[in-house]
Amino acid sequence: MHTALAPPDAAGPIGVFDSGVGGLSVLRALLRQLPDESFLYVADSANCPYGPRGHPEIRRLSEGIARYLIARGAKMVVVACNTASAAALASLRAAFPSIPFVGMVPAVKPAAQMTRSGVVGVLATPATFGGRLYEDVVEHYANGVRVMSAACPGLVERVEEGDLDGPATQALLRQCLMPLLDAGADTLVLGCTHYPFLMPAIRALVGDEVRMLEPSEAVARQAARVLAQMKLRVPRGAARGHTFVTTGDPARLAQTVARLLGSEGEVRALHWREGELS
Repeated sequence: MHTALAPPDAAGPIGVFDSGVGGLSVLRALLRQLPDESFLYVADSANCPYGPRGHPEIRRLSEGIARYLIARGAKMVVVACNTASAAALASLRAAFPSIPFVGMVPAVKPAAQMTRSGVVGVLATPATFGGRLYEDVVEHYANGVRVMSAACPGLVERVEEGDLDGPATQALLRQCLMPLLDAGADTLVLGCTHYPFLMPAIRALVGDEVRMLEPSEAVARQAARVLAQMKLRVPRGAARGHTFVTTGDPARLAQTVARLLGSEGEVRALHWREGELS
């Protein structure tokens, strides 16, 4: 069912959401690409990780977050979560047709073009691998290339804990990466927005010859293109402010924002009540 909404206002913020703090990797790229815009970021940490959840549940959570963002004036929603994009992007666009949505697609196409060995490894969650979006990308763009899918249970939780290179994180990465490297993968696709924060730890394990791809910069460029096409960009030098809200611990999110983004903003708590955020 479509939700009747007023047309988006250029003065509104850009809404960004993820199951937790992983979407901050996308927000980091958005801040570079769109420095005059204001952002409203939702971390659904109470339900993190989304990866093991079924698609119907992920769609319900995503639509509840989108309603919250749009009710607060979001002129665009960036689904900064590969799992939510795979499960819910199509239903979000159908439910809120007047609002532009930009989602995540694993960078299989450029990886297939880059690989020299003919083997690409994709690190993502089970729900991302189980979505039609991922299947379509592999089917259309990976002809002649072996694409190996590696679900990496526990990595999202390590990032949420702020453990980016500790022994437990390194052990999980070795368990996930070694089968890909042993099979000859020379290109890795980071198909979860949490994983870019692990790039230094991954690099230490795989060496300098293996390429790593993650789509945050491409997503930021696409967001900028859509805003320009819809005439929703704010003027240069406009006053801006960023707000971060979480269904988890706001003090912890504030620390993570400062550590991973190097910036500050208002941080507030959110709560789920009967499928709605308030």
